[in-house]
Amino acid sequence: MAHLPFKTVDVFTTVAFKGNPVAVVLDAGGLSARQMQQIAHWTNLSETTFVVPRTVDGADYHVRIFTPGAEMPFAGHPTIGTAHALLEAGMIAPKDGVLVQQCKAGLVRLEVGHAADGARWISFDLPAPTITPLDAGQAGELEAILGSALEQDPAPCLVDVGARWVIAQLASAQAVLDCAPDLPRMRLQDLAGRHTGVVIFGKHGPENRARIEVRAFAPAHGVNEDPVCGSGNGAVAAYIRHTGQAGEFGGEFLASQGQVLGRAGVLRLSIPEGAIRVGGNAVTCIDGSLSC
Repeated sequence: MAHLPFKTVDVFTTVAFKGNPVAVVLDAGGLSARQMQQIAHWTNLSETTFVVPRTVDGADYHVRIFTPGAEMPFAGHPTIGTAHALLEAGMIAPKDGVLVQQCKAGLVRLEVGHAADGARWISFDLPAPTITPLDAGQAGELEAILGSALEQDPAPCLVDVGARWVIAQLASAQAVLDCAPDLPRMRLQDLAGRHTGVVIFGKHGPENRARIEVRAFAPAHGVNEDPVCGSGNGAVAAYIRHTGQAGEFGGEFLASQGQVLGRAGVLRLSIPEGAIRVGGNAVTCIDGSLSC
């Protein structure tokens, strides 16, 4: 029986148990894809990652990302959580503050830095998005699924960043918090459209340090609601830029997610002319070995 180094990392928080956990298997080169899927199903977290040998020049490490039901080409909080785990274990080191991750979506650039309080921030460049507006029928079905009025101008869109998120804007942060979607019906729509899931967002008032509130649902992948979702927030940032709202929200701002689930996730979204950047903190909650 092999004993593989293993960590569970809470992402988009500096306070344990308030972010989104990802399980990280640090030396998974001997595992088959079937074993990886079985382990991800067992951990029952939104994602489990497996560090395997690099196959592309220029990468600092290579990761495979699994939900309980399928492999993902890319996902946000597993990217930050895996980098945190490898840095903490001394298995990688940034070069001039930069790391390069290999995954099924290609090479992903990460920046590693520290805030004035000493907290480490890890930010990733979002893969180039492909954005497709939903047609009137799809938007109407989505509105019925969510049971909430959607902003129709701009219209909801499918934003493909490796993960394929349907992005819908609601009237306010409170509308996002109050939303109670029909998850079985959403699952059917997502399976039909090959979507990862649905992300909704709405604007906070000026009293909140976060500019937007976000929620992400992925019932087609066995995750009814993702506590704090990096790729989903990145897709929201892509949607904001695509729909001409960057001036309203700002070139860099904070997003909050997880309140409905008792979490307090915070993400930093940057919307420059080039690659969109998603940043966050991470803290290790479990450090040990996995027997398999």
